[in-house]
Amino acid sequence: MIDRASILVVSGLPRSGTSMMMKMLEAGGIPVVTDKLRVADHNNPNGYYEFERVKKLKDMDYGWLEGAKGKVVKIISGLITYLPTSYCYKVIFMQRNMLEVLASQRKMLGRLGKPENKVEDEQLIKIFQVHLHDVEDWMQRQPNIELLTINYNQMLNDPADSIQQINHFMGGSLDTQEMVGMINKDLYRERN
Repeated sequence: MIDRASILVVSGLPRSGTSMMMKMLEAGGIPVVTDKLRVADHNNPNGYYEFERVKKLKDMDYGWLEGAKGKVVKIISGLITYLPTSYCYKVIFMQRNMLEVLASQRKMLGRLGKPENKVEDEQLIKIFQVHLHDVEDWMQRQPNIELLTINYNQMLNDPADSIQQINHFMGGSLDTQEMVGMINKDLYRERN
């Protein structure tokens, strides 16, 4: 049974597999919180699953959270620490090989015609590693957050194991066969 009292969250760095996880959870039977303003494109052919009001969490725009109970929303790692303590959350935190994240971000920026980051990869990796450590440490200290970490690369290599973990974490009633069908290895374009 899906937890209807908690807000379900998919988080991680941009380009870490968060959109794919959202699509999998939707296929598994969990309603998604999205405004569909950012449409699918070459960078994310299956859609972004974003909700603009998430970006206003740091401004304490919490009015939408009550309606998100029992649903899943994507919140990037840079915003998750702004979640108020007045709700309970089940967070699936996506991790991916850092060089692949950087390569994917670089390609996406290029396709969008945006300037490439001038910071060296090694320095960015250190910055991201500190950020991820801080965010995970923060989540683990929150009594209102249950956390499941999923490695994107491992999920692509062994989807059954990852989906079993996700299904158990989400209450055991997801349509796991539909979820497996959402894993598209053709979209795994930045490999390390």
